[in-house]
Amino acid sequence: MSGPEAHWRASLDSGRFLIQRSVNGGEAVFPPRIAAPGSGEALEWVEACGLGTVYSVTIIGRRPPEPDYNVVLVDLDEGVRMMSRVEGVEPGAVRIGMRVAARIIREDDKPLLVFDPLETQHGG
Repeated sequence: MSGPEAHWRASLDSGRFLIQRSVNGGEAVFPPRIAAPGSGEALEWVEACGLGTVYSVTIIGRRPPEPDYNVVLVDLDEGVRMMSRVEGVEPGAVRIGMRVAARIIREDDKPLLVFDPLETQHGG
């Protein structure tokens, strides 16, 4: 793997969550690209704040004894949407509109970006 995707994954591997934004307009871009979509503007890498809101959630049911898990689309505060999962709560407790914070974990010896809820299951 090479190019912007490789740079993004290498950043995760070093513990940094980066996204791109256009140099002139400042509009955030994800997934990683060579140039801004539509305009072709140059892009720069910036540290993401790591906060977002669950836009959609799907629960993946697996045959026992494997646990179910969730797949979410998260709208980052920077204005881009990404796919991941929310950890730290039961899959069925993840709700649209839930505020979440990004965290980098290792899975199969590779970095992976997941999210943790910023609120309790009771809305606090």
